Order: sequence, then C-alpha cells, then structure tokens
Amino acid sequence: MSQVYNWQLGRQMSYPYDGKYPERQFAFVFNINRCIACQSCTMACKSTWTFSKGQEHMWWANVETKPYGGYPQFWDVKILELLHKADPDGRRWQEASSGDPKAPYGQFPGKTIFEAAEKFLEPPSARVLGYLPADEEWNSPNIYEDNPVGPKGVRNKFHATGEQLPVHNTWFFYLARICNHCTYPACLAACPRQAIYKRAEDGIVLLDQQQCRGYRKCVEACPYKKSMYRGNTRVSEKCIGCYPRVEGSDPETGGEPMEARCMAACIGQIRMQGLVALNSDGTWAEDRQHPLYYLVHVAKVALPLYPQLGTSPNGFYIPPRWVPREYLHQMFGPGVDQAIERYSSPDRELLAVLQLFRRSNRIIFRYEVEEGPLTYEGTYRGKTVRIYNDTVIAFGKNGKEIFRTTVDEPIYVRPAKHQNSI
Repeated sequence: MSQVYNWQLGRQMSYPYDGKYPERQFAFVFNINRCIACQSCTMACKSTWTFSKGQEHMWWANVETKPYGGYPQFWDVKILELLHKADPDGRRWQEASSGDPKAPYGQFPGKTIFEAAEKFLEPPSARVLGYLPADEEWNSPNIYEDNPVGPKGVRNKFHATGEQLPVHNTWFFYLARICNHCTYPACLAACPRQAIYKRAEDGIVLLDQQQCRGYRKCVEACPYKKSMYRGNTRVSEKCIGCYPRVEGSDPETGGEPMEARCMAACIGQIRMQGLVALNSDGTWAEDRQHPLYYLVHVAKVALPLYPQLGTSPNGFYIPPRWVPREYLHQMFGPGVDQAIERYSSPDRELLAVLQLFRRSNRIIFRYEVEEGPLTYEGTYRGKTVRIYNDTVIAFGKNGKEIFRTTVDEPIYVRPAKHQNSI
C-alpha cells in the first residue's frame, strides 16, 4: 500500500497505488434543495449511453429518495455497516482547525474502505472493503420513491401548524447521483486486470473493455455502486463523464468544454459541472473566481458524499435544509451545520454564484460579479436580509464571456388572449 494525501479526511491514508493527479479534475456540485426528481437527468443519460440490450439495469445517472431509496437497494447502508463492523470506534471526526484548506472538515481518524480491507479482509491480496449486490437489488431503480419518514399526517387534512425549519418531523429528499470520478477510485484499486484508469486530461475514470474480463471486482469495490456488470458482453461498464463533450469536440460549442448530458438536461437547475485545478498532492489549487472552488472552499456550502469512505469523491452536494442533522452528518461529514446556515442566509456573493447553475451547457472556468442596486430589505429568522440585483458573468476556458445573468429574474406576464393556452 502507498501513502496518499486525502484532503477530505485531513490526513495521509493507505491506497494500493501512488497518487497521480491531472492538472484539472472533473468535478460537480448538486444542490439538493432544488431537486424535484423529474428524472430528466436519468433519461438523458439512459437515452444516450445505456439503451442497448444487456444494459436494461444500468442507470449511470439516477435520483433516489432518501432515507429509504437506493440503487442498488440500500447500497449506502450496507457499506456503512461493513465499515462499522471492521472499525467500530472509528467513525468520529476530529474538529477542524480554522481555515486549513488541506483539512477543511477536520480529520477523520477511522479506517477507510482501503485501510479496513488491509487489516480485516482475507486473503491478504484483497484491496477494498465492499460487497457484491444480488441481482434483485438492481431491479428497482425507483424503489421507495417519495416515501417519507416520520408522522404521516391525515389524508386530505392540513397540518394544524405546518412544518417549520430548521428540521421537519416528516421528511425525505432526493439524492441525484452519478459516478463521482473519485481521486482515489475504489473500482481502480480493486481491478486485478488494471482495466480502469483516470484520464490524465481531466481525471475522468474510464474502464477499458478490451482489458476487462468481467471479474466484477470493480462492482464489489465501488462503495457508490456506479460500476455495473453487463451480462451479455460479460464485461463491466460505468459512467464516462460524457468525456467527448468535456473535451469540447461537440460542434455545438465550437471547441469549448461542454457539460455532460445529465447536467445539461437538468430542469430543476440543481447542477454545475466544472474542471478544477489541482496541486501536486491532489488538493485543490486556489482558484478564487472558479465557481466550484468558491462553493466548496470559500462559501463551504457544498460537501462530498460519504467522505469517510476514503475515495475522495469529486461530487459535492449542498445539503437539504429540512433534514435531521444527524442523518446529514453521516452522509456529508461534519461541515453540514455550517453549510446549511450559509445556504439559508446567503451573502451577496453566494446569492450571485447560485444564479450560475444551468444557465448554459458550457463549462464555466471563472466568474465575476458586477454590483447592482438594492432591491429588497427585510428580516428572515431574526436576521436582516438584503438582496441586490447584481450581475454575475461566466467565462469559458478561452477567457471569453459565456453569459451574464442577474440575481433578480425577469417577470414575464402572459397576454390576456393567451391566459388559458399552453
């Protein structure tokens, strides 16, 4: 085992290979507060990549309802249980020191899925703690959709007092998922054929089907279960990050990097995809005007999914405001309270950056904010709120402006003669 630095854990950790990092890494932020589970992302991916025979169970992009839903069923509960059995006392985080970019969430001293395998799995050649889902666990991608936890209320009767933030008694939320294109992929670590690799250009994790022999070690190892086995070809497949679009080879954008299909199809405007600059140790290089760097490292409203697993996922989520904190701490780590507080009471810059989501299908490399007039002043939960109609400008890889938009969205009034038409 090599020693690599995992900034999400705030420490060195064991990994089967030496760390190798691209200059820019494929990454994304999903805002769970906006997701409506319309499945536009799911079907955009399905109709592009996995519509053929033998791919019926393959959903590289999916949206599941938490806390009960999952694809495959209960994928996260099962890996967390395995990790707990291997390391019962290792799940507590140590507090973060102020402003350390190499340990923004503090330090997680517990064992990762790589370190647990090293100590607890047999034979000694086993590299990753994981499990192989049964066939029936892949059968229902929308199982338990819209199923809440907590008191269910009375049908056709409004609750007497309603629900109030910060935490609802009855709750569920939608978790949109794709491959996280991890910095330390478990699928890559487990493959005995070395058929899985990270692209040097953008860190997208790909699977070489010429090399694959269908051992399904990648399926067993990936804690997010985003590597999938295809029975009729007897090889595994996975999300490819729509790399032809990311390369800018699509004629629509004239050579400019373009967001993946699931990103561009998002109706709820929950998604932002980017390419972030990395340091030589895999930490994010300071890039203050990059929107993803701002959301993750400056505003700190976007958090990694199950960082304690140790893969250093490059998918980040703005947590839902109404969900019990203990559940969110387990899922996103110790930065949850701070993230929700800042998202619930956004400052002027954060409010502007949130307008960048889904305004274009091109990847944003830099933004600027032009100050506008004060348009609203009031109070929210005892705090003064001021909203300015600032203009936020997005720039592409070539430094040219992609678009500009304002914090106040324009209002269009439908003419009377069209009121009842669609």
